Amino acid sequence: MAKNFDAIIAGHVCLDLTPTLDIHGKTVGEVLLPGKLVHTGKCCISLGGPVSNTGIAMSILGQNVALMCKVGDDMFGRIIGEKITEYGTEKIVAVDKDVESSYTVAVVIPGNDRIFLHDPGANGNFGADDVDYSQVENCRLFHFGYPPQMKKIYMNDGKELAEMFKRAKEAGATTSLDMAQPDKNSESGQQNWDKILRNTLKYVDIFIPSVEETMFMLFPDKYDEFVKIHTGENDPLETMDESILPLLGEKLIEYGVKIAVIKCGVRGYYIRTAENLSGFGRVAPQNAEEWSGREIICESYHVDNIKSATGSGDSSIAGFLSCFLNGDGIYDCVKTACATGAENLTALDALSGIKSMAETKELMKEMSKNKNVYTYDEKYWKRDEKTGLVFGKYDKTQR
Repeated sequence: MAKNFDAIIAGHVCLDLTPTLDIHGKTVGEVLLPGKLVHTGKCCISLGGPVSNTGIAMSILGQNVALMCKVGDDMFGRIIGEKITEYGTEKIVAVDKDVESSYTVAVVIPGNDRIFLHDPGANGNFGADDVDYSQVENCRLFHFGYPPQMKKIYMNDGKELAEMFKRAKEAGATTSLDMAQPDKNSESGQQNWDKILRNTLKYVDIFIPSVEETMFMLFPDKYDEFVKIHTGENDPLETMDESILPLLGEKLIEYGVKIAVIKCGVRGYYIRTAENLSGFGRVAPQNAEEWSGREIICESYHVDNIKSATGSGDSSIAGFLSCFLNGDGIYDCVKTACATGAENLTALDALSGIKSMAETKELMKEMSKNKNVYTYDEKYWKRDEKTGLVFGKYDKTQR
């Protein structure tokens, strides 16, 4: 029997194995050498991927959530199911006896970007028919994450992805989609992602990728240039030219998205919305006038002692979607997204740092005093001291 949910979070799930590693001031190349025994500390065993990172975080934030995914008939699959149950979240799990469950070894080295060793496993067999649409008919929001890591979903110009979102829209749900960064030289990276997005985004109400993913998919030449310029930097987004954001936002709105939200890591969130916000499913902006025709940057909150950035983007999505489901305004949604992303950074795993919505809102009062502030081209961007946000030229308040 179908149950009523605020949200169904579907897509990629895996078991994350994160060993504690301190290289004592040495470079990564001096430590990770063939034949060398590297001593580690305690290994954190947790769930990874958007199904758990976004879904369970939304549950912590107060939403009634169901997680929909596929695992293998093996030990890792059983652990994934047990860990979902530990959080008291409803699970709609398909078991595929022909493949293994997905897992990731996340190597977190202080002062360096993370290194992931990943087996996609059962995620590669997930398709449109694996979604239980009788459940989708009874949820307010259907969110799907990480198509680039799910082979069946992205093959044939994303036929399965587009079909899934079409059926979710027909089931009456508001839809949202998150991406993952493909390896340029992999099968996923060789797909025509621009065409996949054009086929799919007309069925997507809220699109929440990262800036790197969006550049890679829509403007590959600009992405290659970005990588070339920033190679060797610890965090290339620190010195990112923000003029790319309006180009990305405009293209996504052109493809049919109503709310385009682009995660920019340490730079925070960029949001661009359509002028016409009709056509949402069972949950829509409470105040369409406030949400329509907007272009906003919300800078991130500063975190002094970062434990790990694993799942930070997924956590920020949980904050955004939870506020959206609660009927909050656009400013609260983007600020809460940045806050939950910051909470994530305080723990080694993806979920331990996430607080309840009430606690998060209270923490935001203190965090707002210490933001990562950047300089923007004043010909296009205008900082608003009252809201603490940066408005683009397209934003209705600047026209």
